[in-house]
Amino acid sequence: MPQPFYRRIWGEAAALVDHSRRLRWVDLLFVVGLTGLVFGLMSVAREWTGLHRTAVEIDLSPWALPGYTLYSLTRGILAYGISLAFTLTYGYWAAKDARAERVLVPLLDILQSIPVLGFMPGLILSMVALFPNSNIGLELASVIMIFTGQAWNMTFSYYHSLRSVPLDMREVSTVYRFGWWRRLKWVELPYATMGLVWNSMMSMAGGWFFLTVSEAFRLGDLDFRLPGIGSYMSVAIEKADKTAMAMAVVAMTAMIVLVDQLLWRPVVVWAQKFRIEEGGHQEAMSSWFLNFLKRSQLLTWLGALLRRLRDAAERPRHTEVAFPAVQRTQTRGSARLSLLLLGLLMGLLVFGSWKLLVLMAGVTLRQWGGLLLAAFCTLGRVLASTALGTLWALPAGLAIGLSPRISRILQPVIQVVASFPAPMLFPLVIAGLDLIGVSLGFGSILLMLLGTQWYILFNVIAGAMAIPADLKEAARSYRLTGWRRFRILLLPAVFPFLVTGWVTAAGGAWNASIVAEYVIYKGQKYQTIGLGAEINQAAAGGKSQYPLLAASVLVMSLLVVVFNRTVWRRCYNLAEERFTLNK
Repeated sequence: MPQPFYRRIWGEAAALVDHSRRLRWVDLLFVVGLTGLVFGLMSVAREWTGLHRTAVEIDLSPWALPGYTLYSLTRGILAYGISLAFTLTYGYWAAKDARAERVLVPLLDILQSIPVLGFMPGLILSMVALFPNSNIGLELASVIMIFTGQAWNMTFSYYHSLRSVPLDMREVSTVYRFGWWRRLKWVELPYATMGLVWNSMMSMAGGWFFLTVSEAFRLGDLDFRLPGIGSYMSVAIEKADKTAMAMAVVAMTAMIVLVDQLLWRPVVVWAQKFRIEEGGHQEAMSSWFLNFLKRSQLLTWLGALLRRLRDAAERPRHTEVAFPAVQRTQTRGSARLSLLLLGLLMGLLVFGSWKLLVLMAGVTLRQWGGLLLAAFCTLGRVLASTALGTLWALPAGLAIGLSPRISRILQPVIQVVASFPAPMLFPLVIAGLDLIGVSLGFGSILLMLLGTQWYILFNVIAGAMAIPADLKEAARSYRLTGWRRFRILLLPAVFPFLVTGWVTAAGGAWNASIVAEYVIYKGQKYQTIGLGAEINQAAAGGKSQYPLLAASVLVMSLLVVVFNRTVWRRCYNLAEERFTLNK
């Protein structure tokens, strides 16, 4: 008679304890770090569940920065968790259901183009009303706003990776009769991992871009600030406290370096095992923190215990084989579920569109004409910033992605630079532009570039790291160097990743326009013609300007969708038909 499951668990744990070895000093450091993490999370929990305050007094003392840094980091990590769940669900749905794809991909274009200020007032007011007696509503609103700066490029990358799985890998999954879960686990997720990891790094960087906005938002006389680095920097800029501004920069840099070394560098090294290789030598990458964790006996015990528990739990199910008939039943069930969800989504879209039309009923024809003119001005700046970013990010990304040594040196640097909230640097850039006599009409291109160029760089790095070593060795054998090597091997190999970088960079530029076309520096307003300036002014104008705000967001979304359907979609098709490893 088989043992109960809980007895098998106890037996596996006891076997591991009996064979345990002496703990090491690494384990002591690990326990101390874990204890500190627990106390930090308890502090964050107290902040979230505390009584709602009508106004938050931001302490500019350097001693307050560690706590503020922890709060901002927690919001960013929570937003990333939501972004990853959204990416894996939404991207898979769009890639696997052709009917849903026609709605989901254009909707994703719209979502990435909606500026934070376009939905922030309604989001904050509704969340505060939902949680009137605690800070949970404001904290959730801040997390959701950071999420909107993270999710879209991850989703585009994952969706495109699922569409680009090599044909031989798909045939193997068919031959072995993989169901949807085994195909996802053993084929599709591993293939998409490299691009997903580097876009995750870029997502964290994109989330910090609007940190000062998402933590220090004010709506008329209402103050919705939250304690964090973003609000700390916002108050320091208002009070012209240069010492506090410098301390915020130091704290932000330290947080980014810490996250890079303790999270992203180990993940990048771990992701190397998912490279598509058919031979050839590849220089190994390393991470000091990952090596440190591998020396921990506690983690070794825990990993072994989890593996044994997994095997013990799955042991009774190993006698059953998934035959094609079962797979077809699951496919029909998935199709029905997809159709139901698509119907619900379409219903929400129709209801939302009707409410939007009611809200915009008061917008005059003259205002619509002004918004169209502003939209095309912003479109020109978006394309200019994307082109300028490509000029340097493409060669730099190839150099970093093709050399593990350069990647090891420059990854922390580019992670710090890319993650640093560019709006914090806008006052310095505006001062420099004012000094040389450049208007904001052209200067806003540079401001957009500060935040959007990294989408291109990170995607090119991911594409370069995904080039199989045997192709690089073949290029060396045929003595392809310089321009010929770039034209024949490198550009075709990274082109699918480059298109994803262009799409997400353009979406980021549209979002950045709200802070690049309307800047206040030393009490002076700098403004140029553009949709970003229109949205910024409408958001600050209160409820009376909500119809114009909705109209501005609608014009921006429609222009983005049209441009993506006519230009970027053709680039995607070109990448899938000519520049892919599938054929």
